[in-house]
Amino acid sequence: MSIIVPVHEGGAFLARTLGSAAASDPGGRELAEVEFLLYDSSADTQATREIVAGFEDRLRIRYQETPELEAWTAKTNCGVAEARGEHIAMLHQDDLWLPGHLRALKYAVAAAPQAAMSIASSHYVDAHDHEIGDWKLPFAPGLHESRTALRALLVQNVIAIPSPVIRRDAWIAVGGMDEALWYTADWDLYLKLAAHGPVHVRCANTTAFRIHAGSLTMQGRLDAEAFRAQQEVVLARHLAAFAGATGTLLPSRSQRALERLARVSIEVNCALGQASAGHFLALAGAALSLLRLGPGGVLAYLHGSRLIDRLRPRLRLHWRGALE
Repeated sequence: MSIIVPVHEGGAFLARTLGSAAASDPGGRELAEVEFLLYDSSADTQATREIVAGFEDRLRIRYQETPELEAWTAKTNCGVAEARGEHIAMLHQDDLWLPGHLRALKYAVAAAPQAAMSIASSHYVDAHDHEIGDWKLPFAPGLHESRTALRALLVQNVIAIPSPVIRRDAWIAVGGMDEALWYTADWDLYLKLAAHGPVHVRCANTTAFRIHAGSLTMQGRLDAEAFRAQQEVVLARHLAAFAGATGTLLPSRSQRALERLARVSIEVNCALGQASAGHFLALAGAALSLLRLGPGGVLAYLHGSRLIDRLRPRLRLHWRGALE
C-alpha cells in the first residue's frame, strides 16, 4: 500500500500527521508493508526534512522536493505514478489517522478486492487535535453498486480525504485527478471511481479531518465565483455521464429530482462560503431554494449532503474565533 502525502508549508501539523500514522500500528509490523510518499513544495524544505527525519525509524518514507509541483493534485498524481503499492491512500499534511486505521484498510482490501475504493466516515478535529464532530457517510456498511454510490456522491462530496483506500489500477484507469480542479478534484475522482466499480463502506471511523483557518476548504471560499465554478463543472460532467456509467437509464423524473438536489447543494455550499466571508444575505436565496424542494426533498437533501455534520463543527469553531 502506498500513502501519498502532498506537503506545502506544512510545519504546523505535519509532525502530528506522521505521528498519527506511526501510532496507528505501535508494533510496526503492518507499517513495514506500507510506503509514505512525500512531495514537498515548501519554500523552507529544511523544516520538512527535520520532521521527516524524526519518523524514518518508524515509517518507510520516500521524500522528494518538488518545487515545480505546487498543487496538491499534481503531487498526488505524481505519487500514484511512482507508487509501488497495489492500493493508494491519501494523507494530507493536516489530517490524522486514528488507532486501527491501517488494519481497517487491510481488512477492507481483503474483504472487497473488487471494489474500486473503500471508504468510511471520519471525525472532525480542530487545530489542537480535539474532536469536534463526526462526518458520517450516507451509506450503510458493505458493498454498494456503482448506481447507489453515484446517486449519493452527485449530491455532495461526503468523503474525507484521509478515508479512502483506492485500487491503483482503478485510479489509473479513470485518469486520476483533474489538476485543473484545485478544490473539487477529489469529488471528481470519487465519482469517476464509483462509475468504474463498486464502492465498499467500512464500519469504523478511523481518520480525522482537520478544520482550521489555513485549510484549502476555508481559503477557497474567498473567491466566490471560482468556488461555484469548481462545483458546477464536476456536476455537469458527471450528470451527463451518469446514465451510461451506471449501465441503466433512470426514469427521467428520478434523474430530474437527483439533479435538483445536486444543484440546491451547490447553492447551499456557495451561500455558506459567502456567509463565512461576511456576506450573510446569500443565505436567504439558498434557504428559498432548499424550501422549494418540499418536505421530502429537504429530508433527502439533508441526508445526502450531511449538511448538519459539516456545518456544526465549523460553527463551533467560528463562535470561538478559531477560523479568523
